[in-house]
Amino acid sequence: MSARLLKKVLKEQEAALRQEQQREEELYNGDESESPDSTAPFKNPFDLLDDENDNDAVVDADSDQEKDNSADDSSIGNIDGKHTSMLKATINKVSVSGIKTTKKKKKKKKIKEDLSASAENDERSSGLMLEDLSLGASSYGNEQIASHPAKVKSAKVYNDKIMAKHCKTSILQIDPKFLRPENELRRIFGSKVVNSFERSHHSGSSSSTYVGRRGSHNHRRTILVSPSEHWPRWDGSLSMELLETKDEVHYFRYVQSSSYGQAQRAFEAAKAIHDLNGIASILLHHPYHVDSLITLAEYFKFLGEHERSADATAKCLYALECAWHPMFSPLLGNFQLKYVHETNKPLFSALFTHMKNMDRRGCHRSALEVCKLLLSLDLDDPMGAMFCVDYYSLRAEEYSWLERFSEEYKGGNSLWLFPNLSFSLAVCRFYLERDEGLKDRKMDTGKAASSDLIKQALMLHPSVLKKLVVKVPLKDPAWTTILKHSFFGPEQTGSPSLDHLINIYVERSYILWRLPDLQKYLRDSALLVIETLKDKGNEARDWACVRKEAFSSVKNEYSHLLVSDFSDSMPTMPPDNLQDFMVDPRGGLQNREELPNLPDLSNRNVLSVLLESVLPWINYGREDGDDIQHNHPDQADEH
Repeated sequence: MSARLLKKVLKEQEAALRQEQQREEELYNGDESESPDSTAPFKNPFDLLDDENDNDAVVDADSDQEKDNSADDSSIGNIDGKHTSMLKATINKVSVSGIKTTKKKKKKKKIKEDLSASAENDERSSGLMLEDLSLGASSYGNEQIASHPAKVKSAKVYNDKIMAKHCKTSILQIDPKFLRPENELRRIFGSKVVNSFERSHHSGSSSSTYVGRRGSHNHRRTILVSPSEHWPRWDGSLSMELLETKDEVHYFRYVQSSSYGQAQRAFEAAKAIHDLNGIASILLHHPYHVDSLITLAEYFKFLGEHERSADATAKCLYALECAWHPMFSPLLGNFQLKYVHETNKPLFSALFTHMKNMDRRGCHRSALEVCKLLLSLDLDDPMGAMFCVDYYSLRAEEYSWLERFSEEYKGGNSLWLFPNLSFSLAVCRFYLERDEGLKDRKMDTGKAASSDLIKQALMLHPSVLKKLVVKVPLKDPAWTTILKHSFFGPEQTGSPSLDHLINIYVERSYILWRLPDLQKYLRDSALLVIETLKDKGNEARDWACVRKEAFSSVKNEYSHLLVSDFSDSMPTMPPDNLQDFMVDPRGGLQNREELPNLPDLSNRNVLSVLLESVLPWINYGREDGDDIQHNHPDQADEH
């Protein structure tokens, strides 16, 4: 075969191969030539990003391909026809695939560049927005600082206030997993023991269990208490409103519905004449009337029925939590619920009682969390949570937290002057030194030694010692010698407020001093104080001046706090005497017409009526269809 004929055959094969490759490329790019109405092939939207670059790449590739073809044609006579055609096809395939790879790489590179540029623009714009919204001095440029120094200073002051507020709220941050006493009991005794106790405790007769299950319903999920199965459904008679927002703090107040207000007026009338039966009648129609539940809890407490008393308190807290505003969250700490509003007071009373119930069950960590909640509700501390927070933190062994609290809460400058914190901080440091071995490294930590703290507490509040010796009691013969000293002799300080706080501290925390190591610690410190007074007589007068300046009021500023409220003792009274004391001989309710269809329970046993009122299937004269979910267990599942 001549060279000219071979060249012609190779060109024909090359043209056919090109057509086939172009057809494959059109199929790859999504060509729409199969549609008769289509006049232009479909083009990928991403191809529009770089049409010009792609066209240039194609032109350059075609020109390179033509150069390669011409070079191949000029030397075609020197090779065999079969090998030449195979080589040419391979070259063409490599060239076309190179064009496709180049186009894909450029498209990806272009997309990445566009995305990175968009990200930089977003970051730059978000940075500008943050600068515009920033309240600190760092948001101002150099020119703005020079031209507006007053704005910079005011912004810095405002930012400092915000930081101080966050620091204040952080020390009272509530951990929801410690609010539930069940969780703490499981940590102490184990889940198996607690679950076994709950099963044996809640098991009853087969018939009552069956009826209770059929009459049960799902309760709201709450963080303060775990609702019991036999509790009725929440009736929504209470709500909460947002009063105002000041300095990023929301102020709330409870609001009563019209039906709840009607029940409240009936409660006030029954309370005025000590009519316990009337209060029981209110609970029949309004099972979540909080004031009646608080009265019921007190009644059971006097009877010695502590479990039923705790159940009534928990039901009260459940109702109050169900009424919370969506913006009210104890976990955030940016709220206030002022005690001056009458509708807010039941929450404080119920939380205080619940806190003592947790302590009585041995759940000191849960009691501490409730105490922190009480402190955060109202900074004025109307319930005196400040004077028992140290006790619960020591019982829960939260020593580091107590030290942080004394330093951060409300500035922490004068908290150590209170008798409870003065002694409790010394005990706290005593245990930290014992557990962490800090006694020999007190200079490294910057903390005062426990011996110095207890000496300071005794010098500031010497009358505490004699009351502790009597209350604990401390029977070591050395205490007789110590109390004979004139410095520890007086029982009164001359300040009604301080004397009242000392009585509260002794009543609340005396049990801590029954531990032998703390008794030795207190005795040695008291002897050290006596030795110090022999050498430095003026030191007693100096501490007396500090005490007089800190508690200078001639009136008892804490008279609203009862010492008995901080006591562990549970006063009881026989049921007959309690019945005569609580129920007026006339019986019945004043203004009974305010609550229609109230059954007459004046001749019924009070305890049986109260117990029956919590059962969901009991019907005391309700009309058909009224509150069905509490009347008939067979119909409870329909709701």
